[in-house]
Amino acid sequence: MKLSQEAGARPRPPRQGPARTGVGTAFGTFGELLQGVLPEDDGDFLVTLPVARWTMATFRTGSASGELEVRPHHKTKALGLARMIADAAPRGTRPDRGGVLTVSSVIPEGKGLASSSADLVATARAVGRALDVPMPPVRIERLLSRIEPTDGVLYPAIVAFHHRTVRLRAVLGSLPAMAVVGIDEGGSVDTVDFNRIPKPFTPADRRAYADLLDRLTRAVRTHDLAEVGRIATRSALMNQRLRHKSSLEPMRAVCREVGGLGVAVGHSGTTLGVLLDATDPAYTRRVTAAAQACAEFAGGVEVYRTLSFGTTGVTPATPKSAAGAGR
Repeated sequence: MKLSQEAGARPRPPRQGPARTGVGTAFGTFGELLQGVLPEDDGDFLVTLPVARWTMATFRTGSASGELEVRPHHKTKALGLARMIADAAPRGTRPDRGGVLTVSSVIPEGKGLASSSADLVATARAVGRALDVPMPPVRIERLLSRIEPTDGVLYPAIVAFHHRTVRLRAVLGSLPAMAVVGIDEGGSVDTVDFNRIPKPFTPADRRAYADLLDRLTRAVRTHDLAEVGRIATRSALMNQRLRHKSSLEPMRAVCREVGGLGVAVGHSGTTLGVLLDATDPAYTRRVTAAAQACAEFAGGVEVYRTLSFGTTGVTPATPKSAAGAGR
């Protein structure tokens, strides 16, 4: 005879449906091609340099604790984002027995390579897929704006992005494949702390950044890698007052010696790299020479390959004339 609840039987927990799993990925960047402040409100911006380094996030509903968990445990920002998405999910898809988020990445942290942005974008995509919640870029932007300044890695293209307010400015397009012979000066930089630093840029500096953005927009459209390299180097030099890199001049010398395009840096990080045209017939000789030269004054040297996107899936946009903005 079945015992009634009045007779002391414990109520059965609600039956759980099968576990649902979602996977999301996001690429990193090698610093930025350009980063500065434009002559307008919300003028802080950057232009991404996507590279073939990736973060993968996997979210599976249900956990032993009945709570949301993250592995590795220090990925607390990703866990916070997963909670935000789960709490806002429709009742029928909300995980009522927790879930486990696993973040796997080959992007070094705190180096200016968009590791945190890639973690968060991959997490949003993974949790959204598991819970059947659409995650278009504009929704991810709104979510990430509540967490920290973010790179534009949610768009499969080179983009101009307002990283402090997490807002797309323009899709610039794609470039032929390049390589970046990169070094790391050591240590790490907290992106949130860096973006709290007052920017000591004058009105003339802001106009210069506007001109550089206009030039870079044309260079990407016309696949002018030499111009891209010149602009990246200029941006690296202008950033010295914010995040000085003692290796910048040696890297510029290596670039000249091997016939590179220019030098790109992690403006809020610790990395610097010589840009090389990967389609150049002399590429193998140049990349070998650059790596050997960098190894003479730096520790580890790594070669990154940039991502060249075909159909971006995002409508290209022309940036509003930065030179005249705010007037």
